[in-house]
Amino acid sequence: MAEPQPPLTTPRATRPTRAIFWMIVTGFLFVAVTATVKHGAQGLPAAESAFLRYVLGIVFLVPMLRPLRDAHLTSRQKKLFWIRGFAHSIAIILWFHAMTQITIAEVTAIGAALFLGERLASRRLIAIAAGFLGALIILRPGFRELSDGHFAMIGAAMCFAVSYLTAKRMADEVSATVVVAMLSITVTICLFPFAAAVWVTPTVSQVFWMFVVASFATAGHYTMTLAFAEAPVSVTQPVVFLQLVWSVLTGAVLFAEPADIWVVLGGAVIVASTTFIAIREAMLRRSQREAGA
Repeated sequence: MAEPQPPLTTPRATRPTRAIFWMIVTGFLFVAVTATVKHGAQGLPAAESAFLRYVLGIVFLVPMLRPLRDAHLTSRQKKLFWIRGFAHSIAIILWFHAMTQITIAEVTAIGAALFLGERLASRRLIAIAAGFLGALIILRPGFRELSDGHFAMIGAAMCFAVSYLTAKRMADEVSATVVVAMLSITVTICLFPFAAAVWVTPTVSQVFWMFVVASFATAGHYTMTLAFAEAPVSVTQPVVFLQLVWSVLTGAVLFAEPADIWVVLGGAVIVASTTFIAIREAMLRRSQREAGA
């Protein structure tokens, strides 16, 4: 018997202002994740930290079980979710390792510089290129030695790109709740053998902080999926660079990580690119409404 196909739906209207808002919220949540890991995950192997973040987050799956059951995922959708889960598992192991080796600003700069391909209008391409330039100004490759933490984060960024591109595709087919639930399930299973190989007994304090990480991260993935459902990634991507500004401030205030002139300059470029795309998309949206009136 042929597998049932998902019902045809009317294409969802693009709402860039809402998408940008949800990505700003996502940025705050993911910076909170980064800061919490920096504070509470020291002393744990990267794979175990990543596993604890997801296994402790299973509690958030309870209200998602009914929507997940009612989604009636096809074999193709399940395959894509498992591909995303494996790529995200590798990414998060590398990310947890990078967090112990380099500053919060550098982790965010490399992570923000990943690129998800879609058809690009010139204004979006300019904004993404400017944000990428800001990240390069901060990292200055070729002008200083890069550590294994930098290379781990580059690998994490590549794997996160696969994960987020898949999430964008699935956000057009199923609800944000289903996307987040499937990520939690697949990543928890994929991370288990990596964590078991290096397991050390965590302290109560470490378990508590990893639960805080799970709370922020689950909320962040949910708001990011909402953003993906509202507009193309080429609209939301420049806003990701704004996370770097919050990361620099967090690192300086909470962890005494110095923000040098290159970080300030790169951050200024990133803020400019984010402001440009936000204003330009709002103007375009307004003109389209007026034309249709």
